[in-house]
Amino acid sequence: MLPLIAQLPPCLIGMEACSGAHHWARLFRQHGHTVKLMAPKFVAPYRMTGKRGKNDAQDAAAICEAVTRPTMRFVPIKDEHQQIILCLHRTRQGFVEERTAIYNRLRGLIAEFGIVLPQKITCLRREIGAHLEDLPGYANRCIGDLLAHADQLDARIADYDQAISHAAREDAASRRLMQRPGIGPITASALLASIGNGHDFKNGRQVAAWIGLTPGQHSSGGKARLGRITKAGDGYLRSLLVLGARSILAGLGDKQDGFSRWARSLAERRGYWKAVVAIAARNARLAWAVLHYGEDFKLKPSAASAA
Repeated sequence: MLPLIAQLPPCLIGMEACSGAHHWARLFRQHGHTVKLMAPKFVAPYRMTGKRGKNDAQDAAAICEAVTRPTMRFVPIKDEHQQIILCLHRTRQGFVEERTAIYNRLRGLIAEFGIVLPQKITCLRREIGAHLEDLPGYANRCIGDLLAHADQLDARIADYDQAISHAAREDAASRRLMQRPGIGPITASALLASIGNGHDFKNGRQVAAWIGLTPGQHSSGGKARLGRITKAGDGYLRSLLVLGARSILAGLGDKQDGFSRWARSLAERRGYWKAVVAIAARNARLAWAVLHYGEDFKLKPSAASAA
């Protein structure tokens, strides 16, 4: 493939964003080509509907049509370092999901013997010890093995937390992001690895929309109707920003700085969850500004008091 592409004059190459696409995009760029990646769900509507079935030729024709559309949204091409950092995040998230599945399985198994414990992990671990002897036969062994495996996952997750935090603190852009309330090392590292310097987005609102933190539209006849957030795009980034926003509201206390007053007023006027989403969306926009403008980014006095 690469020798064939290298022989072509510089041209536009469109590809679906899939496993290995970023690697090939970097290689094609080295030979002077312009490479654009698209989410497969945005390419599918351009597949010829008049023909039955799905084959490589129809997929290629759909990609050629989609890549030339002026309103098409493209996936930012990641460099090798970004993908290395994302490997840390994806592996850590896999361990977290596996640990959650283990605790859910554990609660379901002990419920078969009439033992019902809280869902919160700390409460579950604290109270399950008193019930282990009540489990008959091999059930005691099964629960013990599940708890031991969960302990191993806890250690793995802690190791990856340290690795991600270390990588974030070594990077100047990540350190600037961590100055924002609600953005810690894990969120800063994930944002930087996902959107890079932000040059693939025109403004912060596009980043918030890409993460799925903007309201969906159901407008017709010139009347705008805004619904709930779209939840499109990167769910991992969205969850990190939402968790950061929740930590901000939980730690407001009696703080009287401009940001705390704005967040408290928003929660009182619009409710807790709408305030969480608004804070998360604001952090996404400001994160784009920090990454896009770098050291030149400065909040205006009015924005600083509200942000």
